[in-house]
Order: sequence, then structure tokens, then C-alpha cells
Amino acid sequence: MTRRRIEGRMWSEALQVLERAERLQRAFFEPRARNVRGWKPPADIYETDEHVWAVIALPGVQPEGLKVTLRANWLDIRGTRPLPVEARRGAIHRLELPYGEFERRLELPCHVFELEGQRLADGCLYLKLRKS
Repeated sequence: MTRRRIEGRMWSEALQVLERAERLQRAFFEPRARNVRGWKPPADIYETDEHVWAVIALPGVQPEGLKVTLRANWLDIRGTRPLPVEARRGAIHRLELPYGEFERRLELPCHVFELEGQRLADGCLYLKLRKS
């Protein structure tokens, strides 16, 4: 093996170890509700001087299937992504996307005063939160 391949492999393994450690840390320190639902959608949080922005990946989720709750510096998103009708009728050969109920609790970087805007577009839920 060449030196470059060995170094690349070492970096790859180191990154995998760091990712596992981060997942364990999140699992250990993240507060959980008593009845945590199904899957957890990935999310991004950004902060400006006046707002906190949250983007949650929810492809296939309809607006009526969402519930957003804001409490102090916590944001809870709950809902359901139903299995497509076509998948219920035929044989499933691969099912990698999560379906069913989901819940995501996100700690916000500051106390937020109110939910100022909410839109579901391009498979993502965009939340605009005014800072207090």
C-alpha cells in the first residue's frame, strides 16, 4: 500500500470514530420525552442578530401532518410521514427512507420569543424564530 492510501485510510477511520462518538454524545446528552416517536429528521439551526432559523428535512411530509411547539429554548417538531400508496400495494425491494411517526427536539441557542414564520418547501420545513 502506498503512503497516500494508508494516510487516506487512517483519516477515513478517524472520521468514522469521531462520527460514532458524536452520535453517542447526542444520544447520551439529548433530553428525551418519555415516549419518543419513531425516527428523527435531520436539522440545521442558524442564528442572526434578530432571528434563529431552523431547517428540518421532511421530504414527503404534508403540512397537516406537522405540529411545531416552541417552549423557552426548545423546539419540538412532531408529525407523520405516511408510506406511499404504491408501496402499500406492491412488493418492497428496498426501504431506506423512514416512515411513520417522527419527533425531533432541538435545543435553541437562546430563548426565543415567538415563531415568526413557517413554510414547508422543497422537502424541508423552514422556521423563522424571533429572538427575545
